[in-house]
Amino acid sequence: MEQLPLPAPIHYELILQLLEKQTMSAVNNNQDLRHEVNQLIITLRKAAAQQKRLEEICKASSFAVDHRWSLNHLGEKTINPD
Repeated sequence: MEQLPLPAPIHYELILQLLEKQTMSAVNNNQDLRHEVNQLIITLRKAAAQQKRLEEICKASSFAVDHRWSLNHLGEKTINPD
């Protein structure tokens, strides 16, 4: 059965934590930048939710999902970038 390659959910969580804890505090004094970072956080949360819906559709359709941890990961094999 063919698998649908998707980013591992932890990738979204890592980026969101970075933006919320470090980036947001770095732009705390600039309202325009704070707004842009907040919009980016909202967009990433929507993307994570959309991926979750896609995974649920795949599960209901018996279509396997392969969470990828890197671009060099292919199923059970790791590709060496030479």
